Amino acid sequence: MKAVRFHEYGEPGVLRYEDVERPVPAAGQVLIQVAATSFNGVDGNIRGGFMQGPIPVTLPHTPGIDVSGTVAELGEGVTGAAVGDRVVGFLPMAADGAAAEYVVAPAEILAPAPASIPLPDAAALPAVGLTAFQALFEHAKLTAGMRVLINGAGGAVGGYAVQLAKRAGAHVIAAAGERSQARATSAGADEVVAYATSAVPAVDVVLNLAPIEPDRLAALLDLIRPGGVLVNTTVWMPAPSDERRGVRGIDLFVRSDAEQLTRLTALIDAGDLHVEIAQRVALAELPAVHAQAAAGTLPGKTVILAA
Repeated sequence: MKAVRFHEYGEPGVLRYEDVERPVPAAGQVLIQVAATSFNGVDGNIRGGFMQGPIPVTLPHTPGIDVSGTVAELGEGVTGAAVGDRVVGFLPMAADGAAAEYVVAPAEILAPAPASIPLPDAAALPAVGLTAFQALFEHAKLTAGMRVLINGAGGAVGGYAVQLAKRAGAHVIAAAGERSQARATSAGADEVVAYATSAVPAVDVVLNLAPIEPDRLAALLDLIRPGGVLVNTTVWMPAPSDERRGVRGIDLFVRSDAEQLTRLTALIDAGDLHVEIAQRVALAELPAVHAQAAAGTLPGKTVILAA
């Protein structure tokens, strides 16, 4: 089968489109014929060697933590899945990923793929959708009537976060760059601002999705009401707290959760959650996608087609 792998850490040029052996599912695993994966920022960080501590991959490594596809084979002891099932999942980050024609995955991480969108497009959901869901509902405990500021709302996680927060009945303030402000508005934001500054009225929750400087991250605390929470997804920069006012800072590192992913795919099929994709490219072009990301020219969420 074809796959994209890197045999050493480095710039996007270390990625190779090559022939590899098709994997065999072990006990508890399924073999998935990949429809697509998608690019996430962490893919570039893993390839560059910046995540060797928290995500110790074995070289050569196949990237791609998101997968959508069809179950092709069952490992021993797998129940609840059948050959031919259309599935979506957030793969273990240290294992080989879905930038390949086939990938093995733990059966328990998989959710039914949404039926209302093309199967390849579903690969745009898992990592970013779960990040938004876990930030808002596990960590921030967002409920109807609360005010939430989403800093970095123009990105892929931000798009889902705006939609999910608005659907939950929150008042959503989106901080986004000029090029993505219209997208934040269409996602349902009640207010859109260019920067999260003191001009923003007090909120109960700040969700920071942007790689901002530590002093700017600390300044976000001033926008939060006493007892509120700052959830930060840029985990290399710890979230600050304000103990005097009871404002908690929480660092989020997304995890796979099939039940949550099933809820998200159901929202897509119900028309309550929209999947936005900027471009779809062939598997052989994945090195160019990594290069776009490294140069800061990636146009948005990118789906990598396996066939």
